[in-house]
Amino acid sequence: MFLELGHISGREAYFMTETVPESRICPECGSESVFRNGLRCVSDGNQIQRFLCRKCGYRFSDKSTTPQRSRVSHDASNHSQVCVFQQEAKNLDTATETKTVAGDLKNQMDAGVKCEQLLTALENDGRKVGTITNYRKLLTRLVNEHVNLYDPEAVKGHLAKSNLKDNTKKTIAAMLNVWFNFIDVAWKRPKYHAEAEDPYIPSETLIDQLIAACGKRMGTYVQVIKETGARCGEISNLTWTSIDFQQRTVRIKPEKGSNPRTLILSPKAIEMLNNLSKDRETIFVNADSMRSAFHKQRQRIAKKLADDRILQIHFHTLRHWKITMEQHKTHDIDHVATISGHKSLDSTRRYIHLEQLLYMNGTNDEFSVKVAHTLEEAVKLLEVGYEFHVEMEGLKLFRKRN
Repeated sequence: MFLELGHISGREAYFMTETVPESRICPECGSESVFRNGLRCVSDGNQIQRFLCRKCGYRFSDKSTTPQRSRVSHDASNHSQVCVFQQEAKNLDTATETKTVAGDLKNQMDAGVKCEQLLTALENDGRKVGTITNYRKLLTRLVNEHVNLYDPEAVKGHLAKSNLKDNTKKTIAAMLNVWFNFIDVAWKRPKYHAEAEDPYIPSETLIDQLIAACGKRMGTYVQVIKETGARCGEISNLTWTSIDFQQRTVRIKPEKGSNPRTLILSPKAIEMLNNLSKDRETIFVNADSMRSAFHKQRQRIAKKLADDRILQIHFHTLRHWKITMEQHKTHDIDHVATISGHKSLDSTRRYIHLEQLLYMNGTNDEFSVKVAHTLEEAVKLLEVGYEFHVEMEGLKLFRKRN
């Protein structure tokens, strides 16, 4: 499927395939490969068919129906001659502008074809579906915004004027590097320095409020991410066979080079999953659709609860939260790496910094405490997220972070 060109109307696309009579040839290059391109009104109220040349981009009128312009007599007033000259200049400017626009249209069409060739090459090279999707989004956006993808300076200027963060610009520059290498155009890659920024770690209470206010399927989606710390793409790829309802486990198929892992789900998450309809193989739809729906629900919930902090919560925020909480609870970097699927401990160590930063003053280290008098009570507390803390006077105390 070719990249969509937002500036090509359905009517123009239809006439691109129409056969043009031999009498209608391009006066600029002599090509017969032309298509209808709107109508032009003349002074007598009639309309003349206009054509656009596929080969050179020149726009012209149907010669067989164009009326002859009457000549100005020698005895016409100076005022009339000035008006004629002004109209001639205007027509010349219009023709030049039309030819330029047509040329840009041709460049955009060529770029669209070339972009599809790049995406095919990436697929043949074994790139992930998510990676190819990101390239498609970027290139489609640039094409629809009429950026000349064959002009490195134009692309760099467009990127420089955007309001994107430097981190995002750096990623886009890397993708554009692949594009220009593919079309064999030399360019000097712009340098953007990604600024380190600690992610927002919300409280569990705020996350639970968000989950409770979401729709049934979305609430389940967010709950599973919260409990597993998996990426949204990994959750979207879950099938019903990925869940072991008897042992309350979920098998995570990794993406982005992570390790596969099998994780425990709470009785709450299992119950939420059981309440979903099983009318398809996958439990949820693709990550892009879930993300779009989540943003709309999050906006509504933040307004309803009058809490703008909810707007800072993304799917990946829940992954940051889970890994940070595991680090705080266990202080075991190997365990945290296993939960997160990290292959390199360098990726895990950043959460040690987050945990230390978050709890350095103890302001967020508040707990709810429960006492278990029997083994059955202790089991129930563990199932809902409490952890054993200490035994005092023969009683076992459990606590759960607020």
